[in-house]
Amino acid sequence: PDCERLFARLAAGLARPPELAALARGLLDAERLAEQLRAAAPHDAPDDAPSDDATGAALHALAERMSPAPEAARALAAALVDGPQSDYGGGVLRPGVDAAFDAAAARRTAALERLAALEETLRGETGIAGLKLGYHRTWGYHLEVTRGRLDAVPDGWERRQSLRGAERFSEPRLRALADEIEAAERELIEAERGRVEALAAGLAAQADRIRACAGALARLDAAAGLADLAAERDWRRPRLEAEPRLEITAGRHPIVEAALGASGFVPNDAALAADGAGAPQLLLLTGPNMSGKSTYLRQTALIVILAQAGCFVPAERARIGLVDRIFARVGAQDDLAAGRSTFLVEMLETARLLHGAGERSLVLLDEIGRGTSTWDGLAIAQAVAERLAAGERGPRTLFATHFQELTALAGSVERIANAAVAAEEDGRGGLRFLHRVAPGAADRSWGVQVAAMAGLPPDVLERAAQLLAALEGGAAQSGARSGAELDAVLDLPPPRVAAASPEAQLTAELSAELVDELAALDVDGLTPLEAISALYALREQARLTAAGAPETAPAIPAAVQPPLEWAAAGG
Repeated sequence: PDCERLFARLAAGLARPPELAALARGLLDAERLAEQLRAAAPHDAPDDAPSDDATGAALHALAERMSPAPEAARALAAALVDGPQSDYGGGVLRPGVDAAFDAAAARRTAALERLAALEETLRGETGIAGLKLGYHRTWGYHLEVTRGRLDAVPDGWERRQSLRGAERFSEPRLRALADEIEAAERELIEAERGRVEALAAGLAAQADRIRACAGALARLDAAAGLADLAAERDWRRPRLEAEPRLEITAGRHPIVEAALGASGFVPNDAALAADGAGAPQLLLLTGPNMSGKSTYLRQTALIVILAQAGCFVPAERARIGLVDRIFARVGAQDDLAAGRSTFLVEMLETARLLHGAGERSLVLLDEIGRGTSTWDGLAIAQAVAERLAAGERGPRTLFATHFQELTALAGSVERIANAAVAAEEDGRGGLRFLHRVAPGAADRSWGVQVAAMAGLPPDVLERAAQLLAALEGGAAQSGARSGAELDAVLDLPPPRVAAASPEAQLTAELSAELVDELAALDVDGLTPLEAISALYALREQARLTAAGAPETAPAIPAAVQPPLEWAAAGG
């Protein structure tokens, strides 16, 4: 059990008997666990021994903190019954533990036996065969007689309560026995509570030992949980060192991998160095949206956090120079209550990391400068990248961006390098994400293709492709322009607005009628055969509508509803 929480309740005087029993049993179980650890783990390995020996020494040290169990815990466990009740009254303490408790329990038992005998005696004296002896929390012990036998009730009985079909009474001998039972129960509860509280006080005096044991159990539980996770997900032991480097081979995002399955996640390498020796200090990451750039940034940070928490990591190999702080500028959000726009929040977070990041920090930047104009955003993003890469050493940084112009920094700043998340066209104008990070810069952002995947209308996509081709050709000038001005500068044809031809109008009318027809269909009243017939008819109507104005159209069977009235000539 959670010995630390249980001991906190004990120290505060709030622990009930079941919690005291659980704490005592937990401490005794910890003692037995410590014996198993000693038998399995060597205890004479130095701190700088090989990792397996050092692990054994650490387990042995935990065993020392968990054993031996306090004698007070052994005494408390021996005194309490198995599964004690929450309230005192004979269901907490074992017989033979306390003489006063045993004496009071004996007196109560004898009085209860005489009470049972009194019931039989009163039945014989009154001739009321159905007389019953009972107990009520408010009225205490009583004798219950049905209304049909009230004439046999002796004059000396005292009426206590009236029911619909019976009356309840008391009488002198019953009252005397009830008083004797109540007195014995008070003594029993007092003796039981006193003995348990004395035993609990002895355990509370062992606060230091119990807290040390609880801490060792918690540490062992955490290690066992992390070990199970590492074995289940094939995580590997990282190598931690002082040099501010970061080398990850086949790293994976633990949460995304758990959702996709091990075979569905594409692992990637990462390498950074504060001084830029052998690896870049700042890696500029480009590639289309949805390709995995943000996942790559986050998985790197999670691997660092897991490693420094003492856990194995989701990677084939990891060499991690200790990180003092992680600064992450990812996502997009605003703070409306404080009057902060998305861009202002982004700049505040960027300012915080620029002022706070040192050579032992890890910095994650995702899309800096996207909340303002293109040229302002590009200028800010480049200035931030140059600042992070200034000096002889800097924070290890992953910088994801859609500004292709930033990739030129890799040729002018020594410690900056480019990487891209691969994607390829599928031959039908679509995009296939490979989720593989490779050296080099992406040649484009594939924004129009991603917009198509999101379902933008074809005419919008066509217009966007025209504008993109002209902008990439360098014909655009800076400054805000209207659509007509931009067309003139780029020498583009005006936006094509699809004319509503008679055929298109007819198709739209047919589509609307098809929706109305489907909405009016009485599904609940159809037989299975009628439902199938209606489904076939609706499918044919939908196919003809999608193909244009139909010459003929199948009607929904009359048994279902009237056929659709077509607007086409001769229909």
